[in-house]
Amino acid sequence: MATQNQTQQNNPLHGFTLQQILELLVEHYAGFAPLAKQIPLKCFSSNPSIKSSLTFLRKTPWARTQVEELFIKLKLYQKG
Repeated sequence: MATQNQTQQNNPLHGFTLQQILELLVEHYAGFAPLAKQIPLKCFSSNPSIKSSLTFLRKTPWARTQVEELFIKLKLYQKG
């Protein structure tokens, strides 16, 4: 049976805050507009900012999941 630490070490999100994930995605796509094409959320396309996007993502679990899944798919955790 895996311990909690071993489980977390295998979790690519371990050690990343939502803000870090979002900042890495915005950097990867060179802005919010290209990110909005990947994940069509109004917080990325209408007057976007890190702060307003974080507020929305923290209140909206399904949107946060989409952001986290894209982060994992792109393997950005390997660059962090």
